Amino acid sequence: MNAAIIFILLIVLMLTGMPVSISLGLTVLTFLFTMTQVPVESVALKLFTGIENFEIMAIPFFILAGNFLTHGGVARRMINFATSMVGHWHGGLALAGVVACALFAAVSGSSPATVVAIGSILMPAMVKQGYPKSFGAGVITTSGALGILIPPSIVMVMYSVSTNTSVGKLFMAGVVPGLILASMLGLTTWALARKKNYPRMKRSTWAERMAAFRKSAWGLLLIVIVMGGIYTGVFTPTEAAAMSAVYAFVIAVFVYKDLKLSQVPKVLLDSASMSAMLLYIITNAVLFSYLMTHENIPQAMAGWIMDKGFGPVSFLLVVNILLLLAGNVMEPSSITLIMAPILFPVASALGIDPVHFGIIMTVNMEVGMCHPPVGLNLYVASGITKMGITELTVAVMPWLLTMIAFLLLITYVPQLSLWLPNLVF
Repeated sequence: MNAAIIFILLIVLMLTGMPVSISLGLTVLTFLFTMTQVPVESVALKLFTGIENFEIMAIPFFILAGNFLTHGGVARRMINFATSMVGHWHGGLALAGVVACALFAAVSGSSPATVVAIGSILMPAMVKQGYPKSFGAGVITTSGALGILIPPSIVMVMYSVSTNTSVGKLFMAGVVPGLILASMLGLTTWALARKKNYPRMKRSTWAERMAAFRKSAWGLLLIVIVMGGIYTGVFTPTEAAAMSAVYAFVIAVFVYKDLKLSQVPKVLLDSASMSAMLLYIITNAVLFSYLMTHENIPQAMAGWIMDKGFGPVSFLLVVNILLLLAGNVMEPSSITLIMAPILFPVASALGIDPVHFGIIMTVNMEVGMCHPPVGLNLYVASGITKMGITELTVAVMPWLLTMIAFLLLITYVPQLSLWLPNLVF
């Protein structure tokens, strides 16, 4: 009964158009102060202890690194390198977009940042070459979603904070699925381009490829620094985030010189604004998680599912449907912070690996970012392409179906996620 009251209150508040973070906070406070005897001091204490977490510090650092890279010419050099490698295939420039998104995802940790950085450069070039705008928009919107699967990933950090799962293991677990999804999106792009005979580019010589690689090497080196540092134990994921922010600043300002020192305060301000927004959501989600635990809702849900005889297969199918539906009305950080504390105990009771479950949730978030009405990537792509959301939704459909097929694959073949972390840790 209490669970029903909590969720009805939350849904009603969200339907009024109130931001998710404020809806969460008001739901918790209204319920605690009217239906329980919890003292106000413990609520205040929980607010502070909830975000007193070392892993949370990674979020503002990865956001800052991503912003430096978005403004610092790294994306353009990655596109040039990707084009030199795959530009001569059918739909070469679009394929280069998929490869460039995968590379930029490995340094930014954010899907919208990947769409902005790659899309704003690639879209005009594709239209100029004779590609339909809808084709380019479909490629960039969905490939940009790789930003939260290929490590480092802000969504994975949030899942880690919610469930006490190792961030390092989650990052490692995202590598193989990220490469598989990039390959599947590339294959879809190539097949459509070949069928419709879209333009191909002149094959680059190996000398041109090496020159493009050398120019993009400073950006690509960040992947080695972050993943290599975590893998070798030189620094933790949070320290890796701080390193990436400093490194991104140095290469954007002093190496590539595409970012002027006078522009740095604006990048810092934008990053602080986005970080504050996410930390505010986290704070309220921590309170919501506390309320769930206080009312024994996750445990009751786990008991109910076990009594009904749900196995891991049927439970994961329900989880996917639930998360895809949630993706219709909420953005990834909110879904992760609300759903993870509720679903995680049930997954653990059914013997599902926490790292594998984290990857399943992340892939669901990716799909949610590419479909309306709240798909963040759709809105970002709409701003770049000047296309309507309905038109964009139709444009992304072939790649979206590919992503759903990938979701089923990653859900029911856990070794794809677990092979690398089990090898490393």
